[in-house]
Amino acid sequence: MTMDPATISAVSALSGSAIGAMASFATTWLTQNHQDHMKRLDKEGSRRERLFAEFIDQASKAYADGVIQERLDDPAKLVPMYATINKLRLFARPATIEAAEAALASIVKTYGAPSTVLEPLKPEIAANDILRNFAESCRFELTQLR
Repeated sequence: MTMDPATISAVSALSGSAIGAMASFATTWLTQNHQDHMKRLDKEGSRRERLFAEFIDQASKAYADGVIQERLDDPAKLVPMYATINKLRLFARPATIEAAEAALASIVKTYGAPSTVLEPLKPEIAANDILRNFAESCRFELTQLR
């Protein structure tokens, strides 16, 4: 079976157009898919940053209150921290959750310790950064997300 040169030329032109259109479609789809993925990661990172910062703010206030108070007079002061830790359980890495729980345990212990407000700030108390492990775990998690 022989083909007419005009037919071969027309089939070649149509095939080239179809291949070009498919390549353009595939490129557009891949680019859009990548952009959507990056937007989702950015949104997830922002949500995590907001929740991590919320926990740090709550823990800092509770720790300062614990240093001043001789005992926990109102357990409701810790409820926001428990709520935030449970929100973290929805998506955070286990190491981040463990660091948050350790910070909470340190805060609860602080409420049971004698008040240090009237004493000069001792170097070992100042060096006891109860949120350091949590903050480092958060930083690592956010770095891995992006």
